[in-house]
Amino acid sequence: MSTDISLKQINKLAIPALIAGVAEPILSLTDTAVIGNIDYHAAESLAAVGIVGTFISMLIWVFGQTRSGISSIVSQHLGANKLNHVKNLPAQAIFIITLISVLIIIITLPFASQIFKLYNASNLILDYSVDYYKIRVFGFPFTLFTIAIFGTFRGLQNTFYPMIIAIIGTIVNIVLDVILVYGIDDIIDPMHIKGAAYASVVAQIVMALCSAYFLLKKTDISLRITFPFNKEIKNFILMVLNLFVRTLALNITLYFATRFATSYGTDYIAAYTIAINLWFLGAFIIDGYASAGNILSGKLLGARDYKGLIELSNKLIKYGIICGIILAFLGALFYYPIGKIFTRELNVLDQFQNIFWMVLAMQPLCALAFIFDGMFKGMGKMKFLRNLLLLSTGLVFLPILFLLDHYNLKLYAIFAALTLWIVARGFPLIIKFRQLFLSLSQKT
Repeated sequence: MSTDISLKQINKLAIPALIAGVAEPILSLTDTAVIGNIDYHAAESLAAVGIVGTFISMLIWVFGQTRSGISSIVSQHLGANKLNHVKNLPAQAIFIITLISVLIIIITLPFASQIFKLYNASNLILDYSVDYYKIRVFGFPFTLFTIAIFGTFRGLQNTFYPMIIAIIGTIVNIVLDVILVYGIDDIIDPMHIKGAAYASVVAQIVMALCSAYFLLKKTDISLRITFPFNKEIKNFILMVLNLFVRTLALNITLYFATRFATSYGTDYIAAYTIAINLWFLGAFIIDGYASAGNILSGKLLGARDYKGLIELSNKLIKYGIICGIILAFLGALFYYPIGKIFTRELNVLDQFQNIFWMVLAMQPLCALAFIFDGMFKGMGKMKFLRNLLLLSTGLVFLPILFLLDHYNLKLYAIFAALTLWIVARGFPLIIKFRQLFLSLSQKT
């Protein structure tokens, strides 16, 4: 089975994946923009959304690795013309991850206050954080369900239906955010930060229902759980465990970044919340091409097309860097108006504008790191990804953050450490990829 890796085919996968990928950061940015413009305690509410958003993202990234595991296995079997061997795997994976998500809710809900105290939240920020989390966490199982189905579609080389689902969820969230946070005169009372949480949960439920519908109607994959477990389930669990450890390292990075920002004061954590959510938005946009790499690399590896893998990597490097430069340029073009979308607090705006240029400068570097990260996931090379992120976090991000914080650089310290962390993640992947496949490609 030949694999088309032309620009047209890459964009056919990347652009819908890009649109689908920005759904989660847009949900967070919508909460940020709407909450940041309420009439009272806007900075405290914005800080709470940022803290809870970081923790929720950690849960999603840690337990949402099912998407990469499913995608890798399905795409490799598709490339090897053995798709029938894994048709019952997605339903079994969804069953496992849904059980885990329910356990996470049971474990974390009673300890919400203690969890957010670890992020240095206190007083009104802590109260708002707990209120927001105790509602929004109930969307967690639906999010994991949707992510697993997205992984199945990716393995089948289809990013169109995930895009449609993500658009529907984003529209639902934005509309409900405005209605529930601000209220409607004489109809719905303003719910403020709780309204934003309810809006997110409803959007996540809608996306889960749409995901199930499209999978059942548009593919031959069933959601009916059958036993015994597929023989690939052990490989799937091993992949997910490696990614689990890797993602814990990733979230240690975000935990310390958020903790330090919170310790600097309300204005700093509010500014950090805006900046990091915009960074996430850029990351998920670039992830469109990383997704194309993820999808195509698994299929190419399954077909043992090593020359195609090298050609794919060369093209994705070029497209990713161009995409990163465009993002940086657009951010620079609207440098000052962007912050005003999210807050009217002048002190918060000052802190945000002081460091936003660092977020923009990171974008081309992020492109390289995320694209090769996606390719390694597609090929099932999860162990190397795990070890690299552990080293990048422990030997690069944390030492630099503590060092620069010692010199009282505050938000500059956080984003400088993040930049070097991205460099430490990206370039070793490029080197390792070339070592693995350059010589093999010359033999085919």
